[in-house]
Amino acid sequence: MPGNASFNGGIAELVLSAGPIAKVVLGVLAIFSIICWALIVEKWWEFRRIRRDTDQFLRVFQEARRFSIVLGAAKKFRDSPLAQVHLAAGQELASMLGTPEIIDRALEESEEGVGPERLDSINRAMRRAASAEIARMEKYLPFLATTASSAPFIGLFGTVWGIMTSFQGIGAQGSANLAVVAPGISEALIATAAGLGAAIPAVMGYNFFVNRVKRWAVEMEGFELELLNVFGRSLAKPSQVP
Repeated sequence: MPGNASFNGGIAELVLSAGPIAKVVLGVLAIFSIICWALIVEKWWEFRRIRRDTDQFLRVFQEARRFSIVLGAAKKFRDSPLAQVHLAAGQELASMLGTPEIIDRALEESEEGVGPERLDSINRAMRRAASAEIARMEKYLPFLATTASSAPFIGLFGTVWGIMTSFQGIGAQGSANLAVVAPGISEALIATAAGLGAAIPAVMGYNFFVNRVKRWAVEMEGFELELLNVFGRSLAKPSQVP
């Protein structure tokens, strides 16, 4: 009997002997799973580049004494969100004061930093850059969330359809013994297993990367405050300090 041959031939034989609906379900889940794994690997490399570039940029930021040097490093480390926040602040300052060399002199000679109005404009520019960086890091994560939520139900649909087909076979043959029922039930349950196989890595990857994005959002917020302190460090003149 073909059903018995499928049952005894293993999972591959069950998949090959499955009905058209079951094959469509398994094909859709296979596509979801392949795309999810590709996205997980790509996002993992992306966050690794972000950490590498940020470490290098922060080294320059902490060691350099001139704004122009740090600005040059920010243009170089394009994968670092902190570098892009600094670059946005530098571009805003450049639109107000001129070249990076002029900004260097202004920061060194001014007793009042860059002034409260300019600080407010710089803060807005950094917030826009931070929002853009968060959006970049969140790219493709909705697909992982969609797979995590929908794959089990797609697999469940395949399972229900397979069980219905099995009952139709039982009615046609007039027999409900294990040899008749087992192949169809096994074929149906493969869809559930495939759905879980696609959903579990997707939900784990989504939660992991969302936590990474939140962590970088916090780091960017702290870096923005640090930059504002740097640009406005002389806002209070020594004579005004009690």
